[in-house]
Amino acid sequence: MSRSPGEAQFANESNDWMRPIAKESLSDRAYGELRAALMRGQLKPGAQLPLRPISARFGISATPMREALTRLVVERALTLDPRGTVTVPTLTRDQLVEIRAIRVDLEGRTAAAAALRATPAEIDGLAELHGRIMEVQKAGEFPDAIDLNTQFHLALCRLGAQPITYELVEGLWVRCGPILSHLYDEGVPADWEPHPHLRIITALRSRDPEAARAAIRVDIENGGQGLLTHVST
Repeated sequence: MSRSPGEAQFANESNDWMRPIAKESLSDRAYGELRAALMRGQLKPGAQLPLRPISARFGISATPMREALTRLVVERALTLDPRGTVTVPTLTRDQLVEIRAIRVDLEGRTAAAAALRATPAEIDGLAELHGRIMEVQKAGEFPDAIDLNTQFHLALCRLGAQPITYELVEGLWVRCGPILSHLYDEGVPADWEPHPHLRIITALRSRDPEAARAAIRVDIENGGQGLLTHVST
């Protein structure tokens, strides 16, 4: 069946609209996967990200990957040197201390909010995540433990139902996630009894916002103390 000139024009215009949508979707996917890799400690400080190898690693073609890298450079989650090399930044001590202080504030707020609103099923989900962290730690699978730890903190923030604060927290994890790749360099902390995550879970079950806030502070400040040896001055 032949098309009228108007139908043919509309079909061509529709195809034109679809091409940039598909391209943008692929760029968004590359951006999301890179961002998640940064948050979860899967890209280490100082690592260079050449376009073709990083595209192959994520199974995404070069053009959308280049766009994703550029977005992250603009957000200062990655750096670009004069030769055009994209690199995962290495935090200074002052930067890490500042990020930790902001995390204590923002994650403390969301934890306190979660203590007032989280359902038993949601708290059980956090407890399950913590249990998985302990399992992979015991097995020496530290990259998985770092990944699950990120999931625990972000899940807790979501339970606070403060979407603007959550976006800010996620941005901080993009900046500090790479250094978490060193979280277990000194082994598993042996003197955490009870573990701060368990303190958080207990506070949520008790509907105690201040206890939840205090437990987050212990987790961020004490748990990440060893990371200070892996920053520049």
